[in-house]
Amino acid sequence: MRIRVLGCSGGIGAGARTTALLVDNDVLIDAGTGIGDLALEDIDSIRHVFLTHAHLDHVAGLPMLADRIFEENVDTPLTVYAREETLRAVQDHLFNGIIWPDFAKLPSPEKPMLRYRVCGPGDTISIGHRDFYAIDVMHSVPSLGYTVQNSDGVFAVSGDTKTNETLWPVLNACDDLRVLIIEVSFPDEMQELAGIAGHYTPRTLTDDLKRLDHDPEIWLTGMKPGEEARIFEQVVAAAPDKNIQMLSIGTVLTV
Repeated sequence: MRIRVLGCSGGIGAGARTTALLVDNDVLIDAGTGIGDLALEDIDSIRHVFLTHAHLDHVAGLPMLADRIFEENVDTPLTVYAREETLRAVQDHLFNGIIWPDFAKLPSPEKPMLRYRVCGPGDTISIGHRDFYAIDVMHSVPSLGYTVQNSDGVFAVSGDTKTNETLWPVLNACDDLRVLIIEVSFPDEMQELAGIAGHYTPRTLTDDLKRLDHDPEIWLTGMKPGEEARIFEQVVAAAPDKNIQMLSIGTVLTV
């Protein structure tokens, strides 16, 4: 698998783009503002989107994506996979005919451009040679992380989360965990806000990393713009024995 980082920031400004990962050429994990930098032919290849949760930095590009690939005589619709609560939020607050057209009814309700599929914790969705497994995580709204497995190994995405009891047993059960993409949004000095918002800080993240039995590449994501250097330094200082790196736009990972 080839994982291309289109966006990995917790906000915008100074070239930052919010979360979107392109798996091979047809699957997105989250649809933040990063998808807007894709070439048109790359956008047109996308037919599956796995959402971690409904917050705007993870779904902002989804309406424009549906609009771009809209076809009157669609053969392969765009399918969005997420928790039931996330899909309901997207339907009620984005594709509601007010903020954006309801592409689940266009060009017709019988043959729509957009369709939804509930993917709850513990569910596996197979797309080609890849198995996407959904993990319950602890954020301020119902959220998922994912593991993605093929014959060569596993990569995992935490989604937005704070300290939790559900992610780590799943990761430890993976036989060949190669890559872990995990959020850490605030520096340690903002621990109170991070707890309220449902995010890791370097201290809480590195405490949880002690539960991990494997030694994958660990890539940090979701940092607030302007805080990246401070957060990264704090994580590395707290876990000097881990293979920790910071994601950036254009990073390509292979599994």
